[in-house]
Amino acid sequence: MPPTDNVMDKLVSLAKRRGFVFQSSEIYGGLGSVWDYGPLGVELKKNIKERWWRAMVHDREDIEGLDAAILMHPKVWEASGHVAGFTDPLVDCKHCKNRFRADDPRIKGTPGEPTVQCPVCGSKGTLTAPRMFNLMFRTFMGPVEEAAAVVYLRPETAQGIYVNYLNVLQSSRQKIPFGIAQIGKAFRNEITPGNFIFRTREFEQMEMQFFVKPGTDLEWFEFWRHERMKWLAGLGVRPEKLRFHQHTKDELAHYAKDAHDVQYEFPFGWQEFEGIHNRTNFDLSRHQEFSGKKLEYLDVATNERFIPYVVETSAGADRTTLVVMVDAYHEEEVEGEKRVVLRLHPAIAPLKAAVFPLVNKDGMPELARRIFDDLRKHYNTFYDDGGSIGRRYRRQDEAGTPFGITIDGQSTQDGSVTVRDRDTLKQIRVAADRLAEYLAERLRS
Repeated sequence: MPPTDNVMDKLVSLAKRRGFVFQSSEIYGGLGSVWDYGPLGVELKKNIKERWWRAMVHDREDIEGLDAAILMHPKVWEASGHVAGFTDPLVDCKHCKNRFRADDPRIKGTPGEPTVQCPVCGSKGTLTAPRMFNLMFRTFMGPVEEAAAVVYLRPETAQGIYVNYLNVLQSSRQKIPFGIAQIGKAFRNEITPGNFIFRTREFEQMEMQFFVKPGTDLEWFEFWRHERMKWLAGLGVRPEKLRFHQHTKDELAHYAKDAHDVQYEFPFGWQEFEGIHNRTNFDLSRHQEFSGKKLEYLDVATNERFIPYVVETSAGADRTTLVVMVDAYHEEEVEGEKRVVLRLHPAIAPLKAAVFPLVNKDGMPELARRIFDDLRKHYNTFYDDGGSIGRRYRRQDEAGTPFGITIDGQSTQDGSVTVRDRDTLKQIRVAADRLAEYLAERLRS
């Protein structure tokens, strides 16, 4: 692994070169901390989301899926506390016009004092006193821009689950305990975004809210804490790079009983990319209060009424994608040459196989095309006949493709092909008519 100080630079370069992630609106100079997923990136992220959805919804009887709208009634955000409390203290430099969080460690001195120094332009006494800034993006619904028409781009997907709690409970005929899962976009007007796709203003969340009877919340909290770490291990992420961080009393949200972050050791330090939270009955109680709609649950066995507690698992799809990319990035020397390889778990790799005719003659391209057309009915497969076979291998190593399939002179005689393993570099001969079966055995997860 290369030194940690330049891994991110190298990964950003590879991401653009191989079509994982591009700067948004790049031809216009880009838009800060907004990113577009290219052909390989959209496949990788989709594979991660589908794997999460399968684990949360398809493999369980007690969790239902939901896709709530991004725009919601503005009272939702009053009830949740986001309108009043979703704020950060900010300071502005009157000289260079840059804006900073008031707790930015680069600020020398106390903001608002005459000797305070701006971390960008170096001017002293130009930083304003801290002001509170709401992180929600605000817009207007309808043709008139007025206060009555204000709506917000949701800063989290969880509230869409809470306001649909009764709808899902009744239509699915579930009983407590049960969960609701959702994958969707959220938006936060972050002041200090950065570190590639780690902290962005537009992002995607994979959230599951599990509704439980009060008194059983500690048991379910522990259950989901272990389940989530087990799922991450199934992505192939190195366990020594993962850890839990329990929130201290100072870090804990006012509504939370307990919270554990799942952190990964990025090149820029240990950072959270998923959280497991015991949110108590705060959210449903607030929505019951603000909407006037009863959100109590009746336990028919005991004739007991209660507002359910919620155990939340909340993962960033973009951050999880970055975790698997950083964890998979390796540099090594092979036969005197540097090899860059993304050792992605085969199940989430964007491309499962690449097909190469050794040379573009002697019937090899025709056979290679037939094999490619057959394989892509089953797997996302790439065809490459340009450049030396070594160069083609290297391109697929950077793309994270687990298997390279080469059609050579022997292939046209006996129907066998060479299959190269991305990680071990071992090559074996496999009958072309057994390729799909061979790959299936190795891609099964």
